[in-house]
Amino acid sequence: MSPATSTTCVSGDAVMIEHGPRVVLVGPPGSGKSTIGRRLAERWGVRFRDTDLDIERSTGRSISDLFIEQGEEHFRTLERQAVTTALAEHQGVLAIGGGAVMSEQVRQALGGHRVVSLDVGLAAAMKRLQMNRSRPLLVGNVRGRWQQLADERRPLYVEVATASVLTDGLTIDQAVDAVELALNQAVS
Repeated sequence: MSPATSTTCVSGDAVMIEHGPRVVLVGPPGSGKSTIGRRLAERWGVRFRDTDLDIERSTGRSISDLFIEQGEEHFRTLERQAVTTALAEHQGVLAIGGGAVMSEQVRQALGGHRVVSLDVGLAAAMKRLQMNRSRPLLVGNVRGRWQQLADERRPLYVEVATASVLTDGLTIDQAVDAVELALNQAVS
């Protein structure tokens, strides 16, 4: 059977897809998707992939430039394409952009995959994000805008998640341990 062939495994009420990423990480900006994802992939001996980086590579532009030059709607179209492609092709650890879950198409595509929602509180997110100024939706009142986005998206992260992990106060290795534990508990 080729990696692109879809097979499913029924476990209780859940139907899990047997191909694709070992895990997909979702969550708000600053939750640790890229950092934790890289470390988790390293621990598991698999590749890490980030759909935001896929978009930047394919367009030759930064996410911020895409938002400014072509608008959010164009970016979201690219994002939907990047996520569905990565879900079909990638077999390691996959991180998707924080806003990707706003798309019904993306939420449906995530169905059956092992998805971990990484959550973070406002204070921890601000501490992590102060080093990264390249987030186009976090301009102006960064704290207020982050809280608004997190409040809008959090129910969608929970909707698509197999498991959730709060990353506040955790080191990278502790967060990776928590992801592994959450996944193991979700399976049993």
